[in-house]
Amino acid sequence: MENGTYFYLMLFENIGYIRYAFFGLGFIVYCAIVLFNALIILAIVLERTLHQPMYILISCLSVNSVFGTAAFFPRLLTDLLSDTHSVSREACILQAFVIYSYASNENTILMLMAFDRYVAISKPLQYNNIMTPRILSFLISISCIYPMFCLCIAGILNARLTMCGNKLWKLYCHNWEIVKLSCANSIVNNVFGLFILITTVIMPLSFILYSYVKILIICRKSSLDFRRKAYQTCIPHIVILLNFSVALFCEVTLSRIANLELPIGLSVILSLEFLIVPPILDPLVYGLNFPKIRKKIIWIIKACKKL
Repeated sequence: MENGTYFYLMLFENIGYIRYAFFGLGFIVYCAIVLFNALIILAIVLERTLHQPMYILISCLSVNSVFGTAAFFPRLLTDLLSDTHSVSREACILQAFVIYSYASNENTILMLMAFDRYVAISKPLQYNNIMTPRILSFLISISCIYPMFCLCIAGILNARLTMCGNKLWKLYCHNWEIVKLSCANSIVNNVFGLFILITTVIMPLSFILYSYVKILIICRKSSLDFRRKAYQTCIPHIVILLNFSVALFCEVTLSRIANLELPIGLSVILSLEFLIVPPILDPLVYGLNFPKIRKKIIWIIKACKKL
């Protein structure tokens, strides 16, 4: 390898004709992700009654899902049909940046959703004064810009490393796997990577847990009708949160614990879960559980049929 000019994605080697089956499956999954999330985005954009913080944050999740999967699926489908599976170092670092920006943004958006529900349930009379469009725009901007800024620095640090290997045992470019191929001192990368993990994963999850504990305490002291309405809006968020947290835990565990021996198929499935399951599950959960979104999606589908 010439100073780390190219990486080779080794998991695509020697998969034979089964690649075409994987291509078909991947293509269907990607089309489903784009379609489901596009319907959610269109429903919220077109329906003025959905221009509220909770629904706007739901649309942010869908935009983020399209953003993250766009860095993974087109490259995956191309590699499945290609005989060569090399990727330039610059393109590899860019892919890793987008994929992990998606993962970090997902966490911070879920944190904002937990904060939104906490304010709506604990301070319903002050909700409109707290969650104003200006404050919401500011919170969304910070929640997306900060993770991307940190990961941009991580990409620059990775680009400065001298590589002593070129084989990535992944289906996509992975920050930690790139660092492990370096023969230079990578302590700065490791420390900064830990900082990103704490500020974009652990801290948001801790705040989410705190918010929902407070919500449960408030609900226990409230009327049955109040609890029913609170649970109706919070349960979909909790389902999405648990799903993404488990998927992210699997990915982080597999990448950081070198001695963890799993069958290659299971390892691949667990490492890809955070890129496949949440982008499909999120729009399904919100589309099915929120009547206003569901009604608008049905209207869009009927309008498309007429056209």
